[in-house]
Parts: sequence; C-alpha cells; structure tokens
Amino acid sequence: MSAPRIASGYRAPWWLPGGHLQTIAAVLRTPARPAYQRERWDTPDGDFIDVDWAGDAAAGRLVVLFHGLEGGSESHYACALAHAAARQGWRFALPHFRGCSGEPNRLPRAYHSGDSAEIDWMLARFAARTPALYAVGVSLGGNVLLKWLGERGAEAAQRVRRAVAVSAPMDLAAAGDTLDRGFNRQIYTRNFLATMKRKSLAKLEHFPALFEARCTRRARTLREFDDAVTAPLHGFRDTDDYWARASSAPWLGRIRVPTLVLNAQNDPFLPRAALERAVCDAAPCVLLEFPQSGGHVGFPEGPFPGRPNWLPRRILEFLASP
Repeated sequence: MSAPRIASGYRAPWWLPGGHLQTIAAVLRTPARPAYQRERWDTPDGDFIDVDWAGDAAAGRLVVLFHGLEGGSESHYACALAHAAARQGWRFALPHFRGCSGEPNRLPRAYHSGDSAEIDWMLARFAARTPALYAVGVSLGGNVLLKWLGERGAEAAQRVRRAVAVSAPMDLAAAGDTLDRGFNRQIYTRNFLATMKRKSLAKLEHFPALFEARCTRRARTLREFDDAVTAPLHGFRDTDDYWARASSAPWLGRIRVPTLVLNAQNDPFLPRAALERAVCDAAPCVLLEFPQSGGHVGFPEGPFPGRPNWLPRRILEFLASP
C-alpha cells in the first residue's frame, strides 16, 4: 500500500512565475523577527546548542522547527511559522544545529544532512517538557527529520504526534548534483559555501589538521566541500558515502507517525523525477503534497510583493488535524 497523495491548494501568484523567483521572493519577504527567548542546552557529548522560543510558555501545544542548511531562527520560514504559531496559540521552538546560532560550537564536529542522532536527543528533551509535541523540518532539517522518523518507526510516536517535512532533499545525491550546476551553483551554492567555508576555516584555527584547508578554500561545489570537510569531519568515506547514508528516501517506508511531505514540483533543489523516485516506497501514514509551483521553501501568495502566509498556515493546519 503506497503513501496517499492529495491535490494541493497552493497556487503561485500569476506575477511570480518559476521556481527560482518563488524561492528568492520568499527570502526577500522575511517577516519581522519575533521576540525570541534564547536558551542554551548542553549536548550529551559536551558541546552546546541554542534554542530560540516564541509564543506563550503556557500553550498546550509545542511545534519544534528544524532549520535548513545555514539557516536559523531568523530565516524567513522560521519567522513566518513562529508568528503564525503564536497567533493560533501554539508554543514555538527552533533548536539551532551546531554552529548556526551565531557562535562557534566547542567540538570539532559540526552538523550534516543525516544527523538524526542529534535531533533524537533534542526531541527527547522537548518531549519531556510537553505532552503535545509536533515536529517540522525544512530543507536539510526536513531530510534529517524524515530519516529520524523512519529509523525510530513506531517508537517515534512516543515523542511526536505529527510531523511535516518541507522541501526536503530526500535524495541528497540528486539534490547535490543539481545544486552544483548552472544557475543553482552561481546563486544558491555560492551563497551556502560563503558561510560554510568561513566557519570551517575558523574551526581549523582551534582544531588544526581536521581537514585540508587548501581543499576547503578551493571548493566551488557542494560535492567538493563535502569531500573536503563534511565527510572527514563526520566519519564518512567521501561525498558519495555521505550522500547515500544521510538520505532519508530509504527510510520513508518505515515511518509510523502521521507525516506530511510537502515539496513543490518546480523546486530548484530537487528535480521532479528525483522527487518521485524518493517517495515511491513511502509508508501509508505519509501524506504526499506536491503542488506544481512554490519553489524551494517559497510558496508566496497574494498580490505584489506577496506574503509568506500560505506555508505556515498549511503546516499548522496539518499538525492540528485529528
């Protein structure tokens, strides 16, 4: 029995055609920063992460958002969801992956697309504070969340009631190769590498010989960066080994928590054919919503210059379903 599909209610504004424009427009329309309260958590291995909270501390439901590559609580989707959650009486929390909260982490390791062990202890700590926990992952965070849900199977339901993955690159090899070509490489990959390389070279000042500085500086693609930094830093043989072992697609069939997988068919990060292959064996409790447009974590709506309201509204609508 395959995962059910639904017809999406999302329609891109007529004046904003194409996945690239829909992706970029959402970034340019980032809502005002919520009034976050920051809390620092020590990790089990002696490092730390920073968690930003928003909304009523006495709210009965908590939505935890795992951000995308080089994202954080100031990302457009995080601000939009935090505001929407507060309006609907939810508590919101965003745990930053290591090194993404504005301060370098303490240990040699950083974070990566398949770091499900990391969010496992995070969700355990969140679950200890509320009986009504819901999880959302965006882009890289969506891949990690889906992988965790599949690895944990029925046990995951003891932590979270429902989950949503938005624009998750479930096939990391397909997504990585796509981002390393043409316009994607010039715009998105260059932007990612600017901060990733800076952080990695700074880490070498505290932990010499972790990886090769020369290869890191010369990296012009995600494949080259992951070969130089991500793979050796986190115990993978090379980029191919990392992308294969960190992809969530092989785990979708083992998910037992009601989960919405929301990906636009024109997402510049993951071609439609790769998206279809990734979900072909998804479990029946996984609901697939693939609107024709929306871009990568975009989904703007309304007249020019557009509003970022559709995505947080759809996320909370699914999470609140009985």
